[in-house]
Amino acid sequence: MMNFRLTVDPIEASALAEALRDPRSGASLTFEGRVRNSSDGRTVLALDYEAYAPLAQKEGEKIVAEALGRFQIDGALCVHRTGSLVLGDIAVLVAVASAHRDAAFDACRYIIDEVKERVPIWKREHYADGATEWVNCAVAREKK
Repeated sequence: MMNFRLTVDPIEASALAEALRDPRSGASLTFEGRVRNSSDGRTVLALDYEAYAPLAQKEGEKIVAEALGRFQIDGALCVHRTGSLVLGDIAVLVAVASAHRDAAFDACRYIIDEVKERVPIWKREHYADGATEWVNCAVAREKK
């Protein structure tokens, strides 16, 4: 099973979380990053995501492998959308399973933060005033 992947299809959070079900795991955690209606005070109507897929896949797998080695977790995965998304769509999902919640929370935060920082994925925001702007995810993370 790939622990990181890009997809143009809608992300099915419950199916992905179910893939990590393990009798050793008392904690199951999912993080859903969704398209929201504003960014830096501007009204957002939609987003487009693009990725340099070969490097994104390689770096994403590396990040999840790091989390598996660094935290006491039983499993982890991350899926990121590409293409056009509308308000409310899941843009990125991180799922983690572990014996205890602290490790799951720590690993989940590590994965999403590192994906935003290191994986070559860019988003283009479509604003209500008709303007659009490409935003590198690493730049967006600095704004949070």
